[in-house]
Amino acid sequence: MAATEGGRTRRRLSTEERREQLLAVGARLFSESPYDEVWIEQVAEIAGVSRGLLYHYFPAKRDFFAAVVERESERMLRMTAAVPGVPVREQLTAGLDAYLEYVEAHAHGYRAFHRADAAGDQAVRRVYRRALAAQERQILAALAADPEFGPVLGTRPDTRLAVRGWLAFTTAVCLEWLRGSELGRDQVRDLCARALLGVLTP
Repeated sequence: MAATEGGRTRRRLSTEERREQLLAVGARLFSESPYDEVWIEQVAEIAGVSRGLLYHYFPAKRDFFAAVVERESERMLRMTAAVPGVPVREQLTAGLDAYLEYVEAHAHGYRAFHRADAAGDQAVRRVYRRALAAQERQILAALAADPEFGPVLGTRPDTRLAVRGWLAFTTAVCLEWLRGSELGRDQVRDLCARALLGVLTP
């Protein structure tokens, strides 16, 4: 425990708690400003740590931004993971509900994640594209295991491209929704669900 000026004590953060705090600050800053306009000094000041401590966790700015992107990717993948044995049509509704809940609750992180492709740093862009590829594989695996859509995949060479395009569509819709769209969450969910099913249904 460390003493504050008022005589109170505050708990020292563990390594994981400190790392999470820094990533949360980074998600906010990267969501509000382009990559080149975010400075490590800003992150350290807002988090109340020294610049040296931040560099102890993340050796360079690109490592820090890459960690922010990976953190958000892992969250999205966990929240939208397929449930074995449940039809895709049912999973799509539940998965989009979870996804949109995440988008609302972690708006800064979501925006920061999707700013990564515009970053000039190729290493950061590779992290982002790897994360999108993981989302794509997760969806394709769920489709392949589904009794309705699985048999169709072998005869539809355009499925992978369709899923990739749908992810881009869903991202655009969600980013616009966060800007203050008049649509409610259920309407956004149904719009995104119709878009995927419309492409996949023969």
